[in-house]
Amino acid sequence: MSDEQLKGWNHLPEVPLKSSPFFSWPLDPVAMAKWAWNSWFLITEKLLILGIAIACYVWFQPPLEAAQTFGLGWISQMYLRNILLALLVAGSLHLWFYTYAAQGQKLKYDPRPLMVKGKQFTLGGQIRDNMFWTLGTGVLIWTAFEVVLLWALANGHMRLITFEAQPVWFITIFFLIPIWESFYFYLIHRALHFPFLYKHVHALHHRNINVGPWSGMSMHPVEQMIFLGGVFVHLLIGAHPLHILFHLQYYFLSAITTHTGFQGLLINDKNRLALGTFHHQMHHRYFECNYGSLEIPWDKWFGSFHDGTVAANERMQERRKRIMGK
Repeated sequence: MSDEQLKGWNHLPEVPLKSSPFFSWPLDPVAMAKWAWNSWFLITEKLLILGIAIACYVWFQPPLEAAQTFGLGWISQMYLRNILLALLVAGSLHLWFYTYAAQGQKLKYDPRPLMVKGKQFTLGGQIRDNMFWTLGTGVLIWTAFEVVLLWALANGHMRLITFEAQPVWFITIFFLIPIWESFYFYLIHRALHFPFLYKHVHALHHRNINVGPWSGMSMHPVEQMIFLGGVFVHLLIGAHPLHILFHLQYYFLSAITTHTGFQGLLINDKNRLALGTFHHQMHHRYFECNYGSLEIPWDKWFGSFHDGTVAANERMQERRKRIMGK
């Protein structure tokens, strides 16, 4: 880490931030293998969310045959499950990091507390605002998209992929979903920063300059539909119900985990689970940078990458002045 560091942050990870080695030349097989391993294996948010999806499919998912017709019973079951999942994940992370401050300021990026009050927030406060949009419209849209896709699958409007018939492709889809999310997220996020969409849609999410777990899915309903809409790629490539569950849970739950405001979960003074990314934390403070993620280096290619260094910050300030016409 450079001796010269960004000002105004409580915790900084190692900088400059690095994007996926899969898009660097010459290719480095060791770095690629390490990136893939660290992204997925041992204790990672991707593997934990996949475990949650499997548990939901085995114990809390109505049979596919039930989805052939829309019915209050099976749809209500899925909606209740999703509400409880959102409450469990976001609620437990909020309790750990903010209510009980179990690790204090350790690994917390922004030194400031979440805003208790603010006229810009629905219901007058940041946490109430965030919970309102997450549990209100967010879970409703999440469930609606699941219902539509399962209905399409049950009625033969989408190709059913099973492990028995196509084991390699069945497993590969799980690894492709985060890559697709990175590709899709940059495109829609960049569009949401166009002035009209920003003012009328995306500005609601950017009320959160300092973020917490409930901030991740705190979005205008239009943005929630656009963000979660990437799951409809399965209409083209097919899916198993487990793919649909994982895909939407990955979108929704990883939005929560990556907005914790902390680099990770400390247990016995060791970071046991990587969570919030400084890459996206900077986007919430500086706005016109880091529209994508580190999986695909869109921001590098289009000149909007902030790698966490002072030099990058100066470049981004100049870029912001040009965008604002100053």
